Amino acid sequence: MRDGLDILLTKLARVIDILSSFAAEYRALPTLGFTHFQPAQLVTVGKRATLWIQELLWDLRNLERARNDLQFRGVKGTTGTQASFMALFDGDHGKRKGYGPIIEQLDTLVTALSGFTSVLPVTGQTYSRKIDIDVLSPLSSFGASAHKIATDIRLLANLKEIEEPFEKDQIGSSAMAYKRNPMRCERVCSLSRHLMVLVNDALQTSAVQWLERTLDDSAIRRISIPEAFLTTDILLTLLQNIFEGMVVYPRVIGRRIAQELPFMATENIIMAMVKRGGDRQECHEEIRVLSHQAAHVVKHEGGENDLIERVKKTEYFKPIWAE
Repeated sequence: MRDGLDILLTKLARVIDILSSFAAEYRALPTLGFTHFQPAQLVTVGKRATLWIQELLWDLRNLERARNDLQFRGVKGTTGTQASFMALFDGDHGKRKGYGPIIEQLDTLVTALSGFTSVLPVTGQTYSRKIDIDVLSPLSSFGASAHKIATDIRLLANLKEIEEPFEKDQIGSSAMAYKRNPMRCERVCSLSRHLMVLVNDALQTSAVQWLERTLDDSAIRRISIPEAFLTTDILLTLLQNIFEGMVVYPRVIGRRIAQELPFMATENIIMAMVKRGGDRQECHEEIRVLSHQAAHVVKHEGGENDLIERVKKTEYFKPIWAE
């Protein structure tokens, strides 16, 4: 598991670096924020990417922590008492000059030869299966990050603001030739759902270990642990591919901002009225009514958003007409 984590940590750091370059490139490109997937105050394309980066950095931290916390079981014997070694070395009474007890020397030597610097002080027949939880938890947590990122990109692809890479001769849909389905992100979501639940195998296994050990842990560990590592590995490969070729459409983004900008100004209007002594709740109700009227024009009549014109014609807002 330690060697596997080393591989994943390197790949995750690479993915974060690529996404950081994307965030820096588009740090100043305004775009609509979305709350409840409804238009909200402006953010930037780069700033939104930093939300993804932050979660991946937490994943990096968690994987590093799991990797560095791994300890070797050591030479503990069949039930963790070192009883057979005590018999082999005559009760471990003999000490070599300048060294500690022989069994402790053996434990330290085997640990070092296996590439570890720390050994578990207490075990049963195996190391505690809670260690598997410590490893699979950050992997499953990464699955949640990957799913969230891929879902965000899928939503933005629907708005035609951002797309994953699309090859020249790639088939977007076998039925509808015009489509550019976000197949890479869909694959990320599919695999991430599998990865997220694998920690439950480790939780169940740890919970049902009897006393010093029972063998019903073996078969499931041979499936869930390799699958968790392999799934994480391919998810990182997919994310790297997506981030390296992600396409942004500034004109589409700009057009959508222009359509929603009057609504974006409502908070500024409310604050301007409050500065002039207006009641915030009363102002909120006035602007809410006008906003719904403007939205009706857009949705039912196919007209332009005329909210600002309505504000300029409403006597209540006269104190800020000049602004």
